[in-house]
Amino acid sequence: MGRNGEGESVARTSSSSSAINSHSNTNTNNTILRTRPDPFLIVCRGFSVITALTAILCIAVNVLSAIRSFKDGSDIFDGIFRCYAVLIACFVVLAETEWKFVMKFWKVLEYWAARGMLQIFVAVMTRAFPDYYGVQEQLVLLQNISSYMLMACGVVYLVSGLLCIGHLKRVRQQEAITRDQAVKDLEDLERRREELEQLLLVERVERV
Repeated sequence: MGRNGEGESVARTSSSSSAINSHSNTNTNNTILRTRPDPFLIVCRGFSVITALTAILCIAVNVLSAIRSFKDGSDIFDGIFRCYAVLIACFVVLAETEWKFVMKFWKVLEYWAARGMLQIFVAVMTRAFPDYYGVQEQLVLLQNISSYMLMACGVVYLVSGLLCIGHLKRVRQQEAITRDQAVKDLEDLERRREELEQLLLVERVERV
């Protein structure tokens, strides 16, 4: 009889462990499905990276232009103008990072239409690079490429903002944050439940 009782308790223990493991695997699979990334947000992040890189290219062009203006003394005012272009282009890059510290003081940058107008303004400032009549052909070519690329990004942002796509992105981001937080809370509850079940299982084994 003692051996039969021990066999039954071992069977119960193994069945309980298998049930816990199967239930845990099911919850893990559900969690993976819930945390699937949003394709729309992925596309938006990719476009933000492209815009930021283009703005950095504009910064490099304006810095080179400012150095040339101050070094040669050809046009001091043009050098000062380029410094302002660099400063504003830095705000474009920071806006694309969506850093909370920046967005806290510059709420207007949350709206895509405002971002688009700012990017177009920087592109126009970069395009105002003077033509040195073949002296700096490579620099002028780089300026043309960066300015038109940033202008294209600005037009996309402006049109998307007017179509309320920026608002849709913010809503989807908030939903993703809420969903991720809910998944984390669920994982914490499941972890706590598994710990309690393990403790109960140990107590049952000790009693037997």
